[in-house]
Amino acid sequence: MRSNAGLVFALPALVVLFMLIAYPVVYTGWLSVTDDQGNLVGLKNFSAVLRPRVTTQALWNTLWWVAGSIVFQVLLGVATAILLNQNFPGRALVRSVALVPWIIPGIVAATTWAWMFHTEFGIINYMMTGVGILPEPIGWLTRGDTVLPAMIAINVWKLFPFVAIMVLAALQSIPNDLYEAARMDGANYWGEIRHVMLPQIRPVVTAVTLLLVIWGLNAITIIYAITRGGPANRTLITPIQIFRLAFEAVEFNQAAALSVLFFAVVMVVVFVYIRLLADRAGEGT
Repeated sequence: MRSNAGLVFALPALVVLFMLIAYPVVYTGWLSVTDDQGNLVGLKNFSAVLRPRVTTQALWNTLWWVAGSIVFQVLLGVATAILLNQNFPGRALVRSVALVPWIIPGIVAATTWAWMFHTEFGIINYMMTGVGILPEPIGWLTRGDTVLPAMIAINVWKLFPFVAIMVLAALQSIPNDLYEAARMDGANYWGEIRHVMLPQIRPVVTAVTLLLVIWGLNAITIIYAITRGGPANRTLITPIQIFRLAFEAVEFNQAAALSVLFFAVVMVVVFVYIRLLADRAGEGT
């Protein structure tokens, strides 16, 4: 009787959970194997969406976008956290200012950086040509070899404060006894970073990296607001391709098929990452 009462109380939450999560996933799967009239077409939508070369290009762009962003977000975030963990005048103010990029809405950051990267009026070309780094202004957002690195740089700027604040919280939880023991063993400051700080923050960095992978695979705001996937699909990532198929080409069934494939790839990445994390935790015990 008590178990039935618990189920009754939990039923509204289960219904809401089903409507918000399970129903969209199941309906997307249904759309991927039907046509616009609701007739079953098997794997026809998958074949149609995988055939164009742009799908492969979008997948490679996505991998570069995610990998490039995460490497520099983690490196810059950890370095910033170690710096902010030191005692210096104005530390509270510097910590507050460091959070600004993370607080700014994505669309505002994208618009601001689009102007900063502007070929004729952008401050980046102005400063780099002014000090002689560049002989003449370049089109950061129009050249195929610079547009994706520029997007990665903006994404790194936007999210490295999140890594920094999480790692900083982990650094402040390290007992002083560990630092004192390291100093008694003759460790200098770099020795403390290598043998005390980095091992202690490793679990936090691992968890944050998983979040960055998921966010990177689903990120669309910065690239779509600045280039919409161009020029010549050089910044087209798979989430934007799905969006364009559904809401610009009105090919909902092909968009659903690509969504199912992308969901499977993301689940494989997350599964492999969790397995590696579990194996490393097992080695540490």
